[in-house]
Amino acid sequence: MTDFPEPAESRPDPVEIRGFLHFPGWLDLQEQREMVADLRAVAATAPLFSPMTPYGRPMSVRMTSAGRFGWVSDRRGYRYSETHPEGLPWPAIPHSILSVWRTVSGSARMPECCLVNFYDDHARMGMHQDRDEADFTQPVVSISLGDDALFRIGNETRGGRTQSLWLRSGDVLVMGGAARLLYHGVDRIAPGSSTLLPNGGRINLTLRVVT
Repeated sequence: MTDFPEPAESRPDPVEIRGFLHFPGWLDLQEQREMVADLRAVAATAPLFSPMTPYGRPMSVRMTSAGRFGWVSDRRGYRYSETHPEGLPWPAIPHSILSVWRTVSGSARMPECCLVNFYDDHARMGMHQDRDEADFTQPVVSISLGDDALFRIGNETRGGRTQSLWLRSGDVLVMGGAARLLYHGVDRIAPGSSTLLPNGGRINLTLRVVT
């Protein structure tokens, strides 16, 4: 599959929300469908799994990864790993996903991890910071596919005023600069708000430079 074209005039301008750059509707429906097909190939090589937190509780999302590194969690803690829990290397990040990074990230480096999170109707993601990477000057790029998600943005420490926005299928979000270490999470999913995934749910991709 070839890369998506560079953004044309029809591509949306970003909206800044507490330092996050939100590109609503960045991917059109055909691009979303092609990306989902690429992700099915990723999951065929590196199956989705339900990670366990270090506290012994299962996370509500299922996940897998692509790239040099994947993200795993178990009793040993949260960390990056070069192998899937079944022991195999992660598959390469699809070109359709890398093209989004090239266009919106502003980084000269390429992502080393594409974390794939699948949310069903009841899945959530608690407020957290992305700080397991070595270089915080590198952004995190998020791509939303499928059902809408209520995304919450916090502060550099827990607590305080937060702001929420709905992320819809095809949206892209860039977390960099002063927003790189802000707490953030997903409060809920809106079931049936998208027909992209035949059985419903939401896929969220986060692209990161790890080293």
